[in-house]
Amino acid sequence: MNKRQAMVAAALASACAVNASANGQMGAAGADQEKCYGVAKAGQNDCGTATHGCAGQAAVDNDVQEWKFVATGTCTKLGGKLAPPADKQDKQDKQER
Repeated sequence: MNKRQAMVAAALASACAVNASANGQMGAAGADQEKCYGVAKAGQNDCGTATHGCAGQAAVDNDVQEWKFVATGTCTKLGGKLAPPADKQDKQDKQER
């Protein structure tokens, strides 16, 4: 790849990134979407968790820590939850009270 091809490729990549960001496709839910925990397939989660920092790094299917944007009103129908799972320490603290 010569310099000219590299410059064209970089320009196209920038244009695509700007377009995706402007359309809200970079980590923000649309008006008709909501976060759904426990329904993401391996490698198809939409954002990071405590174990990793990036989308697409879910190791197993339907991990309760992983989430994915789904159409509003469909999360529970898919078997997911709208709230993140409680931390183990949080559960222990609540039981002691």
